[in-house]
Amino acid sequence: MLEYQKVWSKDFWSSARANFTYATSKYEVYEEPEYREPWRSRVGYSLHQARGYIAERLFVDDEEAASSPPQYIGTTIYGGGDIKYLDVNRDGKITEADMVPIGHPTVPEIVYGFGVSTGYKGFDCSLFFQGAARQSFWINPGGTAPFINDAQILKAYADSYWSEENQDIYALWPRLSPSWNSNNFTTSTWFMRDGSFLRLKQVEVGYTIPQRFTEKIKMNNLRFYVSGTNLLLFSKFKMWDVEMAGNGLGYPNQRVINFGLNLSFN
Repeated sequence: MLEYQKVWSKDFWSSARANFTYATSKYEVYEEPEYREPWRSRVGYSLHQARGYIAERLFVDDEEAASSPPQYIGTTIYGGGDIKYLDVNRDGKITEADMVPIGHPTVPEIVYGFGVSTGYKGFDCSLFFQGAARQSFWINPGGTAPFINDAQILKAYADSYWSEENQDIYALWPRLSPSWNSNNFTTSTWFMRDGSFLRLKQVEVGYTIPQRFTEKIKMNNLRFYVSGTNLLLFSKFKMWDVEMAGNGLGYPNQRVINFGLNLSFN
């Protein structure tokens, strides 16, 4: 951690602090078969590297699905509006051999924070930002799927899904289904998202009553303040709090505002 403090005058001071951590990992050796496809090996990749299929788009209709390379991903029942995957090894079918390393590791490789504090006469203010980078996560399609286990449809899905009337091959959600769809729910780039973020974690503004006034009421110190936690979040992901990763229906981080006072007596 780096920290800097400066007293500019008897009435004005400021300070700054920052921390930065970069941590990565990779397999040097891994007991595995000798794959014909080099991308299937874990050697050289992070311990937290995810693997999945490369999603091209959604099938336009059943006719296109029937004329495309067969996809053996837990089911052979799929059609228009389901996810179409890339035949990476070009063997004319989609199998586990087409799974490749996708995205960044699921644990952030970069974690950082920085903050500033300043004071002038009786006023003081402090801010602290916290962030992470080089991290990927996946929207949990099985956990957020509409109509499965009586689940309701999320607004983001309701605004963008494939249907016979709207054959949007880049819609957020594939065709609606009341049952589990292995083809669409497998790990792929379709539901992969960037987990990087910057959050305004803590803010506090205060005012300390001059001592010449507090002495009259037998107090040594009296300070009023307002503080806030999780007030702002900057992220490319907008569906829910990015720190919840794929579990968007879980309990979110709370935004908290407090009012208070610090006092001490002679």
